[in-house]
Amino acid sequence: LLGEGDDGLERFDSPGKGRGLRVTRPFKVGELLFSSQAYSYVLSVKERGYYCEFCFTRKEGLARCGKCKKALYCNAKCQKGDWAMHKLECSAMTAFGENWYPSEISRLVARILAKKKTQKGRCVSEKILLIEEMQSHVEDVDNEKREMNEADVAGLHRYFSKHLELPGHKDLLTLFSQVACNGFTIEDDELSHIGTAVYPDVALINHSCLPSVIVTYDGTSADVRAVKDMKPGDEVLISYIDVLYPTDDRNNRLRESYYFTCECKECKSKSKDKAKLKVRKRSDPIEPEVINNMVRYAKKTIREFRLLEMCEQSLEEMGAVFDDSNVYMLHMMYQAMGVCLYMQDTVGAIRYGENIIKPYSKLYPAYSLNVSSMYLKLGRLYMGLEKHSAGISALKKAMAIMEVAHGKDHFYLTELRKEILKK
Repeated sequence: LLGEGDDGLERFDSPGKGRGLRVTRPFKVGELLFSSQAYSYVLSVKERGYYCEFCFTRKEGLARCGKCKKALYCNAKCQKGDWAMHKLECSAMTAFGENWYPSEISRLVARILAKKKTQKGRCVSEKILLIEEMQSHVEDVDNEKREMNEADVAGLHRYFSKHLELPGHKDLLTLFSQVACNGFTIEDDELSHIGTAVYPDVALINHSCLPSVIVTYDGTSADVRAVKDMKPGDEVLISYIDVLYPTDDRNNRLRESYYFTCECKECKSKSKDKAKLKVRKRSDPIEPEVINNMVRYAKKTIREFRLLEMCEQSLEEMGAVFDDSNVYMLHMMYQAMGVCLYMQDTVGAIRYGENIIKPYSKLYPAYSLNVSSMYLKLGRLYMGLEKHSAGISALKKAMAIMEVAHGKDHFYLTELRKEILKK
């Protein structure tokens, strides 16, 4: 069904979920189910200069596009490969100068439209699902999202109409909704955002808070690997969201972004919610009302800011009620760690990271990129402070997860082995 080496999968009607993907043969933990090339993709503007625009290789000494001087490439071959897409932006960036700021989704939609124009028949990334067949939920979009989509459509007209014949307004709104529901964020080994892409075949996979597979990236292709042993007939399930949070939060997020409520085993049993919402042990038990108020406070705080003293203040506030391993405490510590990294306070970042990693390992599924990326961050921070044995131990823990999630031969693992041996 998926072509050579990619068999063992079929599209089917998943009860209560619409269409889905299932396996027709067994797969072991760490085994690759399939790889998919992007139908279309775009490098984030803030990553320009670090990655090749065409193949997403990160390296020094990339060569600039002679015209716009903004896009960078490995070599002439990559530049030529990207020209059909880059030409949509090349002259516009120069013409608009400082006023060139389309959203990343507008840039991606422009590329999808350009590709649709030249693509005859099915493309390699549409072996099971055509791009047109992707779910749009355009009728479910609320006013706030509709306004955002309208702004993106306006941006598309403003920045791209010179090089693109644009379809009608309604079709564009549908396409923006499809990309919002089905776009994938391409991330590096520490989960930093590199770009956005559309993989129709991967978009067929339904969500579960107990996923059976994980999606990782090799350049611009997506690899789908098993994180559980799978038997014939099992549905292929990924997680659309960060599964750290308790059931209500996860489902609010799923309804907000994907317009459904999850009915997986974890959502029905809420078996991890107690651990995720752990409160302090006290001789006088904390009143339920106090806990509910603190959950509300935590959610509000999480939405509103990112700064260190506020993180510390809210950690103190919430820490009176919540245990340190409570997911709202972990969320705040993660923010605080990010601020420390930004301020180059390595010791502070390590302190937060060490408090986060144990609960993460308990609360996330066995092979989680959130856990491996935290071990990587910590390992690299220890190494920077010459704490080699702690560094190597953390990097090896990251490696054990990544060998399953990324496959043993992935470029990240080759680099990581070098990093470990260097010391």
